[in-house]
Amino acid sequence: MAEKSPDPSGSNARRCPALSLGERLLPSGSGLSKWVRLNVGGTYFLTTRQTLCRDPKSFLYRLCQADPDLDSDKDETGAYLIDRDPTYFGPVLNYLRHGKLVLNRGLAEEGVLEEAEFYNITSLIKLVKDKIRERDCKMAQLPVKHVYRVLQCQEEELTQMVSTMSDGWKFEQLVSIGSSYNYGNEDQAEFLCVVSKELHNQSYGTNSEPSEKAKRRQGSCKEINMLG
Repeated sequence: MAEKSPDPSGSNARRCPALSLGERLLPSGSGLSKWVRLNVGGTYFLTTRQTLCRDPKSFLYRLCQADPDLDSDKDETGAYLIDRDPTYFGPVLNYLRHGKLVLNRGLAEEGVLEEAEFYNITSLIKLVKDKIRERDCKMAQLPVKHVYRVLQCQEEELTQMVSTMSDGWKFEQLVSIGSSYNYGNEDQAEFLCVVSKELHNQSYGTNSEPSEKAKRRQGSCKEINMLG
């Protein structure tokens, strides 16, 4: 009776562990360290070669492969020197680690997009662009908010105040409130001047303060703020 060959799919078959793309493409016996140290804009990052090799078309992959066409310098500690913003490199590196885009408060998607395009991480570029479009669509659907200011001005101040209005403020209404005092034979009238400014879907009170230049233009005008 012929002897049957062992079934390669049986329980006794030995399986090799799956390798990541970066590990498969790493030359055998290259002697390269598993860990990579980066100096990005003066801030140090320590990560694995496997993380940096997630995208084989990226700048970071080429950096790890010691691409001769890629001119990369190292500092005195042996870290690769990259002249980019370290604040936005953090989200890029974390994306390569776990595939998710996580932004701390105060960071803008546009900043991450700029870095993703520099490092040529195509999947991250697409993800950030999608998030920017989604954010802009939500912002467009929100009602426009306004902040109103009521300035109490004397007649002699009114023309200058209206003509020098800036910083996005628009004239809305002028209300006469009578005479404040008599100078010679002429009454000096007083007015309430209502102006407004769009807040562009920001929270109340954000950017509603006039610049120092605008404040100087108002002179002695009294101001009352209103939100609407």
